[in-house]
Formats: sequence, structure tokens, C-alpha cells
Amino acid sequence: MDEITRDAGGVLCVDGVSLSELADRYGTPTYVYSRSAVAESFRAVDAAFSGRPHTVCYAVKANPCGAVLGALAALGAGADIVSGGELYRSLRAGIPPERIVFSGVGKSRREMAEAIGAGILMFNVESFSELAALDETARAVGKRAPAALRVNPDVDAQTHPYVATGLKTSKFGIRHDRVLEGYERARSLANIDVIGISCHIGSQLASTGPFFEAARHVGALAAKLVATGFDLRHVDLGGGLGIRYDDETPPTASAYVEALYDALGGLGVSLVIEPGRSIVGNAGVLLTRALYTKKADDTRFAIVDAGMNDLIRPSLYGSFHAVEHVGAVEREIETTDIVGPICESGDFLAKRREMPRVVAGDLLAVLGVGAYGFAMASTYNSRPLAAEVMVSEGRHCLVRERGTYEDLVRGELPAVF
Repeated sequence: MDEITRDAGGVLCVDGVSLSELADRYGTPTYVYSRSAVAESFRAVDAAFSGRPHTVCYAVKANPCGAVLGALAALGAGADIVSGGELYRSLRAGIPPERIVFSGVGKSRREMAEAIGAGILMFNVESFSELAALDETARAVGKRAPAALRVNPDVDAQTHPYVATGLKTSKFGIRHDRVLEGYERARSLANIDVIGISCHIGSQLASTGPFFEAARHVGALAAKLVATGFDLRHVDLGGGLGIRYDDETPPTASAYVEALYDALGGLGVSLVIEPGRSIVGNAGVLLTRALYTKKADDTRFAIVDAGMNDLIRPSLYGSFHAVEHVGAVEREIETTDIVGPICESGDFLAKRREMPRVVAGDLLAVLGVGAYGFAMASTYNSRPLAAEVMVSEGRHCLVRERGTYEDLVRGELPAVF
């Protein structure tokens, strides 16, 4: 992100704030988010619609931090949620319910009732059994549930298999050859208000081709539905636009949005999209400090205080994240594995990385962690959660306190029989 620079002394800064200063003030490991970078990314996506009817529903799962949600709410963002907890977070942050869509394959009836009661924009229904449960829940609540069926178009998103969601082997959505049957079922249900159609094919996509193909499938289905009397007001084409972690060249927001409209043709509906990673991914940095170094055979290890419990993407997906020294360092270049303190051989943040020698005490910054970083963190090995800090134009504030040992056992009860 443009907000990452080095000051006159060579110290890495985010949005005008020294990361060294933040580490001294808040400790490590600590996540740092640039409010300016979040706002810039959201505005780029929103502006790409050029005044056409749309709703940008930020994918809360990417980063549910209250300060991030609050910043997006102030910009007019909606929310794409996948749980009752994300509904609660979104409403608490000030996102209007009429700008919230509820996705996900496993919505409970309690979550459905909460969302119906809140008055969300629509449910993206992912199975016939879910459709029946939503109808029954709406009847019990005494309101009709606004719904779209999520199409599984069997489109290869050309991304990591763990985040590809549009193939016929995926658990997500309704097979494209059964969608029309699903809409006829929905039309027969007294408590379902069919208002849209939806699709989401995966995450971290690096070209517009798969988006175009999926949108073309959905557009053709939508045209058939309109021709048979369905009043479709929204087409939700999901999210998935990638960011640059290493050498990727993902499309711009404008190229992405134009590809969607090109595929849909003249279908006169309001477009909903669900960007997450592309809004917050490059707005985040993880600060970590080197504890020790060691060499085993021909591998040099830098053992740091952040591990897979703080950032699981490298261990889970083999993902690349750039790692930089925060301070100005002039040392010989070495091949180094950056590893954490967790008792797993898979606990690493970077492998075989060519970088200036790391010594104990060095402060390092792991880049591109604004999405699926803290959001996927855990307390594995009974390690408290990291702190979260937000910076904005030279200012900084703590937005989540560092976890404590007491937090680890909060809610536990002794076994009394």
C-alpha cells in the first residue's frame, strides 16, 4: 500500500506513523491497520460503479475489527455476513441492516430469526433444505424473508483450492442445473420473498476471466427468471478480487466492475458485490520481534514472537507474505526461515526468504495481513491474542487490547458433579 514508507532514518512507517514507535508503545505481536488505506480501497470500488445502482457489501469475515467496520460504515459500506456474530458486529458498527446480505451454508434458525428481525437486505440461500428452514423461521417470526438463491456455476476460479467456492465439487451454492427448480420451490413458499440471485466463485482471483464467466452464467439464469415472472431486484456476484502479495497483478476495481457489467449485458437490476480482501488486505501489517536465531544443517531460523496462532495463512495455504526489517539494516543477505514459537513444524511466517541477516531483538513487519490475519487467529498453545492498532494520517490508537492469561480461561468452569 502507498501508506507504507520509510522515514529519513530508514524506519518503516505506516500512514506517517513509525512502526518502531508502535512496537515500543503497544508491544509485539501487534496488528496495525491503516484507516486511510481501507478508505482508499473502498472508495475505488464504490467509484467504479459510476453512479449505477449498487451495494458494496464488505465481507466481514476478512477482518471483523470494530474499528475497521466503523470506518467502512462511515463511508456507506454494507456488509456480507456469514454468522449471527457478524450480524451483531455489523449492526454495532453502524452498518444499516438494509445493506446487509447473509451468506454461508450453515445458517442456524436462530441466526435466521435474528437477521429477519433486524430487517436485512436478503439471504443468499445455499440449499433446498436451507430454503425450507428459512420459510419456517420466517413464518415463526411473522415476517417474509427476502431471499436470493446462490448459484454454483461450476466455474474454475483459478485460485487455491481451499478458497475456490464455485466448482461443482464445492459445498457452496445450488448446482446451476437445479437453480430454476429451486426458484419454483421458493415461489411456492408463502414466507419467502424472492428478490435476487447470487453467486460467489472464490477468493484471491488474479484475472477478470472467471468473474466474467460466472456473471455470464448468472445473467442468463436471471434473464430466464425474469421472463417467467420473477421480480429480481438484485444480482449479487460475490467478491474474490485479489491483491498483490508477491508478484500477482490483480485487476483494478474498475476493470473488475466493468467485466461484471459486460457479462450481465442490459439486465436492469441493482448489482451487489462482496469485496473483503481487496478492501483490507494490504491495509494491515503484523509487527513481530525476533527472539532467537539458530542454524540447523543448511537452514537458518529466525524465531519470532508471532506464530501460526497469530497468522495462519502461511501454514494453512502456503501463502506468501513479504517480511521486512522495520529499522534500517545493512547486513549481509541470508536465506532465512521466519518461524514462530508454536509447537508445530508447520509454524512459519516465511520460508527460504532472502533478506538481511536477522538477529535477536530485530523488529520485523509482515505485510499484507489486513485480511484473514487476526480474523483467523487463535489461542493455540494458550498464547493470548495479539493487540490491534489503527493509524490514520500520523495518529494511532489501540483498537483491541492484547489478550491476557485471564482471557484464556474466561468462561471455563470447574467440573462439579
